Amino acid sequence: MRQSLSGQGASRGTVLGRARVRLPHALQIAEQHIAPDAADAELEHLHRAIATVREEMHALRARLHGALAQEVGEFLDLHALMLDDPELLHGLDELVRDRHYSADYALRVQRDRLAAVFEAMDDPYFKSRVEDIDQVIGRVHAALHRRDCELRGFAGEVLVAESVAPAEMAQLQAQGVIGLVTTGGSPLGHTAILARSLHMPLVVECSGALDRINDGDALIVDGGTGLVVVEPGADDLRAHRDREQVHVREKRALARLRREPTRTRDGVDIRLFANAESQEDVAEAHSLGAAGIGLYRTEFLFLQRAALPDEEEQFRAYRDVVMGMSGRPVTIRTLDVGADKTDRTGLALRDEPNPALGLRGVRLSLARRGLFETQLRALLRASAYGRIRLLVPMVTSVEEVRLVRRELDRVAADLRSEGHELGEDVPLGVMIEVPAAALALPAFIDEVDFLSVGTNDLVQYLLAVDRNHEGLGRLYTPLHPAVIRVLRDTIRLAQRHSTSIAVCGEMAAAPDYAPLLLALGLTDFSLHPGTMLEVRQRIRDCDYARLQSRLPALLRARDRDAIERWLATA
Repeated sequence: MRQSLSGQGASRGTVLGRARVRLPHALQIAEQHIAPDAADAELEHLHRAIATVREEMHALRARLHGALAQEVGEFLDLHALMLDDPELLHGLDELVRDRHYSADYALRVQRDRLAAVFEAMDDPYFKSRVEDIDQVIGRVHAALHRRDCELRGFAGEVLVAESVAPAEMAQLQAQGVIGLVTTGGSPLGHTAILARSLHMPLVVECSGALDRINDGDALIVDGGTGLVVVEPGADDLRAHRDREQVHVREKRALARLRREPTRTRDGVDIRLFANAESQEDVAEAHSLGAAGIGLYRTEFLFLQRAALPDEEEQFRAYRDVVMGMSGRPVTIRTLDVGADKTDRTGLALRDEPNPALGLRGVRLSLARRGLFETQLRALLRASAYGRIRLLVPMVTSVEEVRLVRRELDRVAADLRSEGHELGEDVPLGVMIEVPAAALALPAFIDEVDFLSVGTNDLVQYLLAVDRNHEGLGRLYTPLHPAVIRVLRDTIRLAQRHSTSIAVCGEMAAAPDYAPLLLALGLTDFSLHPGTMLEVRQRIRDCDYARLQSRLPALLRARDRDAIERWLATA
Protein backbone atom coordinates (compact mmCIF):
# COMPACT_ATOMS: atom_id res chain seq x y z
CA MET A 1 0.00 0.00 0.00
CA ARG A 2 1.32 3.44 -0.90
CA GLN A 3 2.48 5.60 1.99
CA SER A 4 4.15 8.98 2.13
CA LEU A 5 6.58 9.81 4.96
CA SER A 6 8.28 13.12 5.66
CA GLY A 7 11.65 13.85 7.21
CA GLN A 8 14.47 16.36 6.90
CA GLY A 9 16.42 16.34 3.66
CA ALA A 10 20.10 16.05 4.58
CA SER A 11 21.85 15.07 1.33
CA ARG A 12 20.36 15.91 -2.04
CA GLY A 13 19.46 13.45 -4.74
CA THR A 14 16.59 11.13 -5.53
CA VAL A 15 16.77 7.33 -5.70
CA LEU A 16 14.44 4.38 -6.26
CA GLY A 17 15.36 1.16 -4.49
CA ARG A 18 14.32 -1.69 -2.23
CA ALA A 19 14.20 -1.10 1.51
CA ARG A 20 16.63 -2.84 3.83
CA VAL A 21 15.33 -2.24 7.36
CA ARG A 22 17.78 -2.38 10.24
CA LEU A 23 16.27 -2.32 13.69
CA PRO A 24 18.05 -0.50 16.54
CA HIS A 25 21.39 -1.94 17.58
CA ALA A 26 20.30 -3.15 21.01
CA LEU A 27 20.50 -6.94 20.77
CA GLN A 28 17.19 -8.61 21.56
CA ILE A 29 18.63 -12.06 22.25
CA ALA A 30 17.08 -14.50 24.71
CA GLU A 31 19.31 -16.22 27.26
CA GLN A 32 21.07 -19.10 25.54
CA HIS A 33 23.41 -21.71 27.06
CA ILE A 34 25.84 -24.18 25.51
CA ALA A 35 27.22 -27.48 26.73
CA PRO A 36 30.40 -27.09 28.85
CA ASP A 37 32.45 -29.08 26.36
CA ALA A 38 31.35 -26.75 23.55
CA ALA A 39 32.95 -23.64 25.11
CA ASP A 40 36.22 -23.87 23.17
CA ALA A 41 34.45 -24.15 19.81
CA GLU A 42 32.09 -21.28 20.72
CA LEU A 43 35.01 -19.06 21.73
CA GLU A 44 36.85 -19.88 18.52
CA HIS A 45 33.75 -18.88 16.55
CA LEU A 46 33.49 -15.63 18.54
CA HIS A 47 37.18 -14.79 18.16
CA ARG A 48 36.98 -15.39 14.41
CA ALA A 49 34.09 -12.93 14.20
CA ILE A 50 36.06 -10.33 16.17
CA ALA A 51 39.09 -10.87 13.93
CA THR A 52 36.89 -10.51 10.84
CA VAL A 53 35.54 -7.17 12.05
CA ARG A 54 39.04 -6.00 12.95
CA GLU A 55 40.29 -6.86 9.44
CA GLU A 56 37.29 -5.18 7.79
CA MET A 57 37.87 -1.96 9.70
CA HIS A 58 41.60 -2.06 8.92
CA ALA A 59 40.93 -2.63 5.21
CA LEU A 60 38.34 0.14 5.07
CA ARG A 61 40.69 2.51 6.91
CA ALA A 62 43.43 1.80 4.37
CA ARG A 63 41.12 2.68 1.45
CA LEU A 64 40.17 6.10 2.79
CA HIS A 65 41.77 9.37 1.75
CA GLY A 66 41.04 13.07 1.89
CA ALA A 67 37.99 14.21 3.86
CA LEU A 68 36.79 10.64 4.39
CA ALA A 69 40.14 9.68 5.92
CA GLN A 70 39.62 12.15 8.71
CA GLU A 71 35.87 12.02 9.28
CA VAL A 72 35.38 8.25 8.90
CA GLY A 73 38.84 7.35 10.14
CA GLU A 74 38.27 8.95 13.52
CA PHE A 75 35.28 6.73 14.17
CA LEU A 76 36.91 3.60 12.77
CA ASP A 77 39.91 4.12 15.02
CA LEU A 78 37.70 4.63 18.05
CA HIS A 79 35.80 1.43 17.25
CA ALA A 80 39.06 -0.45 16.73
CA LEU A 81 40.24 0.66 20.17
CA MET A 82 36.98 -0.54 21.70
CA LEU A 83 37.27 -3.85 19.90
CA ASP A 84 40.69 -4.42 21.48
CA ASP A 85 39.56 -3.30 24.95
CA PRO A 86 40.66 -5.99 27.47
CA GLU A 87 37.51 -5.33 29.48
CA LEU A 88 35.35 -6.28 26.51
CA LEU A 89 37.40 -9.31 25.46
CA HIS A 90 37.95 -10.72 28.95
CA GLY A 91 34.27 -10.29 29.76
CA LEU A 92 33.19 -12.20 26.66
CA ASP A 93 35.61 -15.05 27.35
CA GLU A 94 34.44 -15.32 30.96
CA LEU A 95 30.77 -15.41 29.96
CA VAL A 96 31.30 -18.20 27.42
CA ARG A 97 33.85 -20.31 29.30
CA ASP A 98 32.59 -19.98 32.88
CA ARG A 99 28.88 -19.30 32.49
CA HIS A 100 28.44 -21.33 29.32
CA TYR A 101 26.60 -18.58 27.48
CA SER A 102 26.32 -18.71 23.70
CA ALA A 103 28.44 -16.19 21.81
CA ASP A 104 25.28 -14.25 20.87
CA TYR A 105 24.04 -13.98 24.42
CA ALA A 106 27.53 -13.17 25.76
CA LEU A 107 27.65 -10.22 23.36
CA ARG A 108 24.33 -8.95 24.64
CA VAL A 109 25.29 -9.33 28.33
CA GLN A 110 28.68 -7.69 27.86
CA ARG A 111 27.11 -4.88 25.85
CA ASP A 112 24.65 -4.22 28.66
CA ARG A 113 27.44 -4.26 31.25
CA LEU A 114 29.56 -1.69 29.41
CA ALA A 115 26.55 0.46 28.50
CA ALA A 116 25.50 0.58 32.15
CA VAL A 117 28.95 1.91 33.12
CA PHE A 118 28.80 4.71 30.53
CA GLU A 119 25.17 5.58 31.21
CA ALA A 120 25.93 5.95 34.91
CA MET A 121 28.45 8.69 34.19
CA ASP A 122 27.41 12.28 34.73
CA ASP A 123 29.16 13.62 31.65
CA PRO A 124 26.84 13.71 28.58
CA TYR A 125 29.81 13.15 26.27
CA PHE A 126 30.63 9.78 27.79
CA LYS A 127 26.96 8.82 27.94
CA SER A 128 26.84 9.35 24.18
CA ARG A 129 29.59 6.74 23.71
CA VAL A 130 26.98 4.02 24.28
CA GLU A 131 26.15 4.33 20.59
CA ASP A 132 29.75 3.42 19.73
CA ILE A 133 29.52 0.35 21.97
CA ASP A 134 26.35 -0.66 20.12
CA GLN A 135 28.08 -0.17 16.77
CA VAL A 136 31.04 -2.35 17.74
CA ILE A 137 28.93 -5.11 19.29
CA GLY A 138 26.55 -4.95 16.32
CA ARG A 139 29.45 -5.46 13.89
CA VAL A 140 30.65 -8.52 15.78
CA HIS A 141 27.13 -9.95 16.02
CA ALA A 142 26.66 -9.52 12.27
CA ALA A 143 30.00 -11.23 11.60
CA LEU A 144 28.93 -14.21 13.72
CA HIS A 145 26.06 -14.94 11.37
CA ARG A 146 27.37 -13.61 8.09
CA ARG A 147 27.32 -15.56 4.87
CA ASP A 148 29.46 -14.49 1.95
CA CYS A 149 26.43 -13.50 -0.11
CA GLU A 150 25.37 -11.00 2.55
CA LEU A 151 28.33 -8.79 1.73
CA ARG A 152 26.65 -8.10 -1.61
CA GLY A 153 23.14 -7.96 -0.22
CA PHE A 154 22.81 -4.17 -0.19
CA ALA A 155 23.15 -3.61 -3.94
CA GLY A 156 20.50 -1.19 -5.13
CA GLU A 157 18.93 -0.87 -1.67
CA VAL A 158 17.99 1.95 0.64
CA LEU A 159 19.02 1.42 4.24
CA VAL A 160 16.30 2.34 6.75
CA ALA A 161 17.64 2.58 10.31
CA GLU A 162 17.44 4.45 13.58
CA SER A 163 20.86 5.92 12.88
CA VAL A 164 23.92 5.32 10.74
CA ALA A 165 27.38 5.80 12.23
CA PRO A 166 29.86 7.89 10.23
CA ALA A 167 32.26 4.92 10.31
CA GLU A 168 29.76 2.90 8.25
CA MET A 169 29.25 5.33 5.42
CA ALA A 170 32.04 4.41 3.02
CA GLN A 171 31.49 0.70 3.62
CA LEU A 172 27.76 0.95 2.93
CA GLN A 173 28.39 2.72 -0.34
CA ALA A 174 30.96 0.07 -1.32
CA GLN A 175 28.33 -2.60 -0.61
CA GLY A 176 25.86 -0.94 -2.95
CA VAL A 177 23.63 1.16 -0.68
CA ILE A 178 22.16 3.95 -2.83
CA GLY A 179 20.27 5.95 -0.18
CA LEU A 180 19.60 6.29 3.53
CA VAL A 181 16.55 6.98 5.68
CA THR A 182 16.98 7.41 9.45
CA THR A 183 14.55 8.18 12.25
CA GLY A 184 17.21 10.17 14.13
CA GLY A 185 20.17 12.24 13.04
CA SER A 186 20.67 15.83 11.98
CA PRO A 187 21.23 17.50 8.60
CA LEU A 188 24.39 19.04 10.09
CA GLY A 189 25.83 15.97 11.84
CA HIS A 190 28.89 13.98 10.76
CA THR A 191 26.83 11.35 8.95
CA ALA A 192 25.02 13.98 6.87
CA ILE A 193 28.29 15.71 6.00
CA LEU A 194 29.73 12.43 4.79
CA ALA A 195 26.57 11.56 2.84
CA ARG A 196 26.91 14.84 0.95
CA SER A 197 30.60 14.14 0.28
CA LEU A 198 29.64 10.72 -1.09
CA HIS A 199 26.66 12.18 -3.03
CA MET A 200 24.35 9.69 -1.32
CA PRO A 201 20.72 10.84 -0.76
CA LEU A 202 19.86 10.97 2.94
CA VAL A 203 16.64 11.76 4.82
CA VAL A 204 16.91 12.17 8.60
CA GLU A 205 14.29 12.64 11.34
CA CYS A 206 11.84 10.46 9.38
CA SER A 207 9.44 9.60 12.16
CA GLY A 208 7.71 6.24 11.84
CA ALA A 209 10.03 4.89 9.16
CA LEU A 210 10.97 1.79 11.17
CA ASP A 211 7.34 1.03 11.95
CA ARG A 212 5.88 1.63 8.50
CA ILE A 213 8.58 0.37 6.14
CA ASN A 214 9.26 -3.35 5.66
CA ASP A 215 12.18 -5.22 4.14
CA GLY A 216 11.80 -5.34 0.38
CA ASP A 217 9.36 -2.43 0.07
CA ALA A 218 9.95 -0.23 -2.95
CA LEU A 219 11.04 3.25 -1.85
CA ILE A 220 11.52 6.59 -3.52
CA VAL A 221 13.81 8.76 -1.40
CA ASP A 222 14.24 12.47 -2.10
CA GLY A 223 17.18 13.74 -0.06
CA GLY A 224 16.41 17.33 -1.00
CA THR A 225 12.79 17.62 0.13
CA GLY A 226 12.90 14.88 2.79
CA LEU A 227 10.05 12.96 1.12
CA VAL A 228 9.98 9.14 1.32
CA VAL A 229 7.34 7.30 -0.74
CA VAL A 230 6.68 3.67 0.19
CA GLU A 231 5.35 1.37 -2.57
CA PRO A 232 5.05 4.23 -5.08
CA GLY A 233 2.30 4.33 -7.64
CA ALA A 234 2.49 5.12 -11.34
CA ASP A 235 2.29 8.89 -10.75
CA ASP A 236 5.10 8.69 -8.18
CA LEU A 237 7.33 6.74 -10.57
CA ARG A 238 6.73 9.25 -13.38
CA ALA A 239 7.53 12.12 -11.01
CA HIS A 240 10.70 10.30 -9.89
CA ARG A 241 11.87 9.84 -13.49
CA ASP A 242 11.17 13.52 -14.15
CA ARG A 243 13.24 14.52 -11.09
CA GLU A 244 16.07 12.25 -12.24
CA GLN A 245 16.11 13.94 -15.63
CA VAL A 246 16.09 17.35 -13.98
CA HIS A 247 18.97 16.23 -11.77
CA VAL A 248 20.98 15.10 -14.81
CA ARG A 249 20.36 18.43 -16.53
CA GLU A 250 21.34 20.30 -13.37
CA LYS A 251 24.61 18.36 -13.13
CA ARG A 252 25.42 19.23 -16.73
CA ALA A 253 24.59 22.87 -16.11
CA LEU A 254 26.72 22.90 -12.96
CA ALA A 255 29.66 21.43 -14.86
CA ARG A 256 29.55 24.46 -17.16
CA LEU A 257 30.00 26.74 -14.14
CA ARG A 258 33.56 25.56 -13.47
CA ARG A 259 35.07 28.61 -15.15
CA GLU A 260 32.21 31.03 -14.58
CA PRO A 261 32.49 33.87 -12.03
CA THR A 262 30.65 33.69 -8.72
CA ARG A 263 28.60 36.84 -9.26
CA THR A 264 25.09 37.75 -8.18
CA ARG A 265 22.45 38.79 -10.70
CA ASP A 266 23.02 42.46 -9.84
CA GLY A 267 26.79 42.22 -10.43
CA VAL A 268 28.26 41.71 -6.94
CA ASP A 269 31.31 39.44 -6.97
CA ILE A 270 31.47 36.79 -4.27
CA ARG A 271 34.60 34.78 -3.47
CA LEU A 272 34.35 31.02 -3.01
CA PHE A 273 37.30 29.45 -1.21
CA ALA A 274 37.72 25.73 -0.59
CA ASN A 275 38.09 23.72 2.59
CA ALA A 276 40.78 21.07 2.11
CA GLU A 277 42.95 18.57 3.93
CA SER A 278 44.57 16.61 1.10
CA GLN A 279 46.24 17.11 -2.26
CA GLU A 280 43.12 15.64 -3.90
CA ASP A 281 41.00 18.39 -2.32
CA VAL A 282 43.49 21.04 -3.44
CA ALA A 283 43.53 19.75 -7.02
CA GLU A 284 39.72 19.70 -7.16
CA ALA A 285 39.50 23.21 -5.69
CA HIS A 286 41.93 24.49 -8.32
CA SER A 287 39.98 22.86 -11.15
CA LEU A 288 36.71 24.38 -9.90
CA GLY A 289 38.13 27.88 -9.97
CA ALA A 290 38.22 28.40 -6.20
CA ALA A 291 39.53 31.79 -5.14
CA GLY A 292 41.98 29.96 -2.88
CA ILE A 293 42.01 27.61 0.08
CA GLY A 294 39.99 29.17 2.88
CA LEU A 295 40.66 26.41 5.42
CA TYR A 296 43.43 23.83 5.19
CA ARG A 297 43.14 21.43 8.12
CA THR A 298 46.53 20.25 9.35
CA GLU A 299 45.14 17.54 11.67
CA PHE A 300 45.48 14.83 9.03
CA LEU A 301 49.27 15.03 9.47
CA PHE A 302 48.94 14.23 13.17
CA LEU A 303 46.01 11.85 13.52
CA GLN A 304 46.04 8.07 13.23
CA ARG A 305 49.78 7.85 13.89
CA ALA A 306 51.97 7.25 16.91
CA ALA A 307 54.82 9.66 16.09
CA LEU A 308 54.56 13.40 15.51
CA PRO A 309 55.42 14.75 12.04
CA ASP A 310 58.71 16.64 12.05
CA GLU A 311 59.38 20.06 10.57
CA GLU A 312 60.47 18.70 7.18
CA GLU A 313 57.38 16.54 6.71
CA GLN A 314 55.08 19.41 7.60
CA PHE A 315 57.02 21.85 5.43
CA ARG A 316 56.73 19.62 2.37
CA ALA A 317 52.99 19.14 2.93
CA TYR A 318 52.31 22.88 3.28
CA ARG A 319 54.62 23.77 0.39
CA ASP A 320 52.82 21.33 -1.93
CA VAL A 321 49.43 22.84 -1.03
CA VAL A 322 50.67 26.35 -1.78
CA MET A 323 52.22 25.32 -5.07
CA GLY A 324 49.07 23.40 -5.99
CA MET A 325 47.00 26.59 -5.86
CA SER A 326 49.27 28.44 -8.32
CA GLY A 327 49.52 31.76 -6.52
CA ARG A 328 46.03 31.83 -5.00
CA PRO A 329 45.99 32.36 -1.21
CA VAL A 330 46.09 29.35 1.10
CA THR A 331 44.76 29.66 4.65
CA ILE A 332 46.35 27.05 6.87
CA ARG A 333 44.77 26.36 10.25
CA THR A 334 47.10 25.42 13.07
CA LEU A 335 46.59 22.11 14.82
CA ASP A 336 43.16 21.45 16.31
CA VAL A 337 43.03 18.00 17.91
CA GLY A 338 40.90 17.00 20.86
CA ALA A 339 37.11 16.89 21.20
CA ASP A 340 35.90 14.16 18.76
CA LYS A 341 39.19 13.82 16.86
CA THR A 342 40.99 10.57 17.54
CA ASP A 343 44.60 11.20 18.59
CA ARG A 344 47.26 8.54 19.07
CA THR A 345 50.19 10.90 19.55
CA GLY A 346 49.42 11.64 23.19
CA LEU A 347 48.98 15.37 22.50
CA ALA A 348 45.39 15.59 23.71
CA LEU A 349 44.54 14.61 27.25
CA ARG A 350 43.04 11.13 27.47
CA ASP A 351 40.61 11.54 30.33
CA GLU A 352 39.21 15.03 29.95
CA PRO A 353 35.78 15.25 31.62
CA ASN A 354 34.46 17.31 28.68
CA PRO A 355 36.71 17.12 25.61
CA ALA A 356 34.69 19.65 23.60
CA LEU A 357 35.58 22.27 26.22
CA GLY A 358 39.09 21.02 26.90
CA LEU A 359 42.68 21.28 25.70
CA ARG A 360 42.20 21.88 21.97
CA GLY A 361 42.98 24.45 19.31
CA VAL A 362 45.15 27.37 20.37
CA ARG A 363 45.05 26.13 23.96
CA LEU A 364 46.91 23.00 22.96
CA SER A 365 49.40 24.94 20.83
CA LEU A 366 50.25 27.33 23.65
CA ALA A 367 50.52 24.46 26.13
CA ARG A 368 52.87 22.50 23.81
CA ARG A 369 55.25 25.26 22.72
CA GLY A 370 57.76 22.92 21.07
CA LEU A 371 55.00 21.43 18.92
CA PHE A 372 53.71 24.89 18.04
CA GLU A 373 57.16 26.19 17.12
CA THR A 374 57.75 23.25 14.78
CA GLN A 375 54.47 23.89 13.00
CA LEU A 376 55.10 27.62 12.70
CA ARG A 377 58.59 27.03 11.30
CA ALA A 378 57.18 24.69 8.65
CA LEU A 379 54.39 27.12 7.74
CA LEU A 380 56.68 30.12 7.48
CA ARG A 381 59.20 28.25 5.35
CA ALA A 382 56.37 27.22 3.00
CA SER A 383 55.35 30.89 2.70
CA ALA A 384 58.35 31.41 0.40
CA TYR A 385 56.50 29.37 -2.25
CA GLY A 386 53.21 31.28 -2.29
CA ARG A 387 50.59 33.22 -0.36
CA ILE A 388 50.00 31.66 3.05
CA ARG A 389 47.65 32.95 5.72
CA LEU A 390 47.85 31.55 9.26
CA LEU A 391 44.54 30.74 10.97
CA VAL A 392 44.31 30.00 14.71
CA PRO A 393 41.37 27.93 16.05
CA MET A 394 39.46 28.03 19.35
CA VAL A 395 40.53 31.57 20.29
CA THR A 396 38.64 33.09 23.22
CA SER A 397 40.69 36.13 24.30
CA VAL A 398 43.00 38.90 23.15
CA GLU A 399 45.79 37.46 25.29
CA GLU A 400 45.88 34.33 23.13
CA VAL A 401 46.09 36.45 19.98
CA ARG A 402 49.01 38.43 21.37
CA LEU A 403 50.86 35.29 22.48
CA VAL A 404 50.49 33.76 19.02
CA ARG A 405 51.63 36.98 17.33
CA ARG A 406 54.75 37.15 19.53
CA GLU A 407 55.56 33.51 18.85
CA LEU A 408 55.05 34.00 15.12
CA ASP A 409 57.36 37.04 15.05
CA ARG A 410 60.02 35.25 17.11
CA VAL A 411 60.03 32.16 14.89
CA ALA A 412 60.16 34.30 11.73
CA ALA A 413 63.20 36.17 13.11
CA ASP A 414 64.93 32.88 13.96
CA LEU A 415 64.32 31.49 10.47
CA ARG A 416 65.64 34.59 8.75
CA SER A 417 68.76 34.52 10.93
CA GLU A 418 69.26 30.92 9.80
CA GLY A 419 69.14 32.03 6.16
CA HIS A 420 65.67 30.75 5.25
CA GLU A 421 63.63 32.57 2.61
CA LEU A 422 60.17 33.57 3.89
CA GLY A 423 57.16 35.24 2.36
CA GLU A 424 57.05 38.99 2.74
CA ASP A 425 53.82 38.92 4.72
CA VAL A 426 51.99 36.08 6.50
CA PRO A 427 48.61 37.42 7.68
CA LEU A 428 47.38 36.16 11.05
CA GLY A 429 43.71 35.35 11.47
CA VAL A 430 41.50 33.74 14.09
CA MET A 431 38.48 31.51 13.99
CA ILE A 432 35.28 32.82 15.51
CA GLU A 433 33.78 29.59 16.82
CA VAL A 434 33.46 30.33 20.54
CA PRO A 435 30.78 32.79 21.69
CA ALA A 436 33.34 34.58 23.89
CA ALA A 437 35.43 35.39 20.80
CA ALA A 438 32.42 36.84 19.00
CA LEU A 439 31.47 38.98 21.99
CA ALA A 440 35.05 40.11 22.72
CA LEU A 441 35.92 40.73 19.06
CA PRO A 442 35.76 44.55 19.34
CA ALA A 443 38.67 44.34 21.82
CA PHE A 444 41.04 42.54 19.48
CA ILE A 445 39.86 42.87 15.89
CA ASP A 446 42.60 45.42 15.22
CA GLU A 447 45.20 42.85 16.26
CA VAL A 448 44.27 40.31 13.56
CA ASP A 449 44.42 40.48 9.78
CA PHE A 450 41.37 38.39 8.92
CA LEU A 451 38.55 36.33 10.44
CA SER A 452 36.97 32.98 9.69
CA VAL A 453 33.69 31.94 11.29
CA GLY A 454 33.44 28.24 12.13
CA THR A 455 29.67 27.86 12.28
CA ASN A 456 29.72 24.17 13.26
CA ASP A 457 31.22 24.84 16.68
CA LEU A 458 29.75 28.32 17.03
CA VAL A 459 26.20 26.96 16.73
CA GLN A 460 27.03 24.08 19.07
CA TYR A 461 28.43 26.34 21.77
CA LEU A 462 25.82 29.07 21.38
CA LEU A 463 22.91 26.64 21.70
CA ALA A 464 24.57 24.17 24.10
CA VAL A 465 23.61 21.34 21.73
CA ASP A 466 25.94 18.55 20.59
CA ARG A 467 25.54 18.46 16.82
CA ASN A 468 26.08 14.68 16.77
CA HIS A 469 23.49 13.91 19.44
CA GLU A 470 20.84 11.79 17.73
CA GLY A 471 18.08 13.00 20.01
CA LEU A 472 18.77 16.72 19.55
CA GLY A 473 18.94 17.00 15.77
CA ARG A 474 16.10 19.50 15.58
CA LEU A 475 17.63 21.74 18.24
CA TYR A 476 21.01 21.99 16.50
CA THR A 477 20.36 24.56 13.80
CA PRO A 478 22.03 27.70 12.43
CA LEU A 479 18.50 29.02 11.85
CA HIS A 480 18.21 30.27 15.41
CA PRO A 481 17.74 34.01 15.99
CA ALA A 482 20.76 34.08 18.33
CA VAL A 483 23.00 32.56 15.66
CA ILE A 484 21.75 35.01 13.04
CA ARG A 485 22.41 37.99 15.30
CA VAL A 486 25.92 36.85 16.25
CA LEU A 487 26.76 36.34 12.59
CA ARG A 488 25.30 39.73 11.67
CA ASP A 489 27.24 41.54 14.40
CA THR A 490 30.50 39.75 13.59
CA ILE A 491 30.28 40.41 9.84
CA ARG A 492 29.27 44.04 10.37
CA LEU A 493 32.16 44.66 12.79
CA ALA A 494 34.65 43.12 10.35
CA GLN A 495 33.35 45.34 7.55
CA ARG A 496 33.65 48.48 9.66
CA HIS A 497 37.30 47.64 10.35
CA SER A 498 37.99 46.62 6.71
CA THR A 499 38.90 43.13 7.93
CA SER A 500 38.19 40.26 5.55
CA ILE A 501 35.83 37.64 6.95
CA ALA A 502 34.70 34.25 5.66
CA VAL A 503 32.34 31.56 6.90
CA CYS A 504 34.01 28.15 6.72
CA GLY A 505 31.52 25.87 8.48
CA GLU A 506 28.84 23.65 6.96
CA MET A 507 26.53 26.64 6.75
CA ALA A 508 28.63 28.01 3.88
CA ALA A 509 28.39 24.69 2.03
CA ALA A 510 24.57 24.61 2.04
CA PRO A 511 23.17 26.24 -1.13
CA ASP A 512 19.87 26.97 0.64
CA TYR A 513 21.66 29.15 3.21
CA ALA A 514 23.50 31.26 0.63
CA PRO A 515 20.77 33.97 0.43
CA LEU A 516 20.79 34.32 4.23
CA LEU A 517 24.57 34.76 4.38
CA LEU A 518 24.46 37.27 1.52
CA ALA A 519 21.75 39.21 3.34
CA LEU A 520 24.04 39.37 6.37
CA GLY A 521 26.70 40.95 4.16
CA LEU A 522 29.02 37.96 3.66
CA THR A 523 31.07 38.01 0.45
CA ASP A 524 33.64 35.27 1.25
CA PHE A 525 32.54 31.63 1.58
CA SER A 526 34.80 28.66 2.32
CA LEU A 527 33.37 25.20 1.65
CA HIS A 528 34.13 21.65 0.58
CA PRO A 529 34.86 21.43 -3.18
CA GLY A 530 32.06 18.87 -3.56
CA THR A 531 29.36 21.54 -3.11
CA MET A 532 31.13 24.50 -4.69
CA LEU A 533 29.29 24.47 -8.00
CA GLU A 534 25.87 24.19 -6.33
CA VAL A 535 26.63 27.16 -4.09
CA ARG A 536 27.99 29.12 -7.05
CA GLN A 537 24.75 28.51 -8.95
CA ARG A 538 22.62 29.56 -5.98
CA ILE A 539 24.58 32.77 -5.56
CA ARG A 540 24.29 33.56 -9.27
CA ASP A 541 20.50 33.28 -8.89
CA CYS A 542 20.47 35.83 -6.04
CA ASP A 543 20.00 39.60 -6.15
CA TYR A 544 22.35 41.02 -3.53
CA ALA A 545 20.65 44.41 -3.20
CA ARG A 546 17.23 42.79 -2.76
CA LEU A 547 18.55 40.49 -0.05
CA GLN A 548 20.15 43.42 1.74
CA SER A 549 16.83 45.25 1.68
CA ARG A 550 15.18 42.24 3.32
CA LEU A 551 17.71 42.01 6.16
CA PRO A 552 15.49 43.90 8.68
CA ALA A 553 12.75 41.32 8.19
CA LEU A 554 15.26 38.51 8.83
CA LEU A 555 16.47 40.16 12.04
CA ARG A 556 12.88 40.54 13.26
CA ALA A 557 12.34 36.77 13.02
CA ARG A 558 11.73 35.35 16.49
CA ASP A 559 12.09 31.63 15.83
CA ARG A 560 13.33 29.04 13.37
CA ASP A 561 10.00 28.78 11.56
CA ALA A 562 10.03 32.50 10.82
CA ILE A 563 13.60 32.31 9.48
CA GLU A 564 12.65 29.33 7.30
CA ARG A 565 9.72 31.34 5.91
CA TRP A 566 12.15 34.17 5.13
CA LEU A 567 14.43 31.74 3.29
CA ALA A 568 11.51 30.29 1.35
CA THR A 569 10.92 33.67 -0.27
CA ALA A 570 14.60 34.63 -0.69
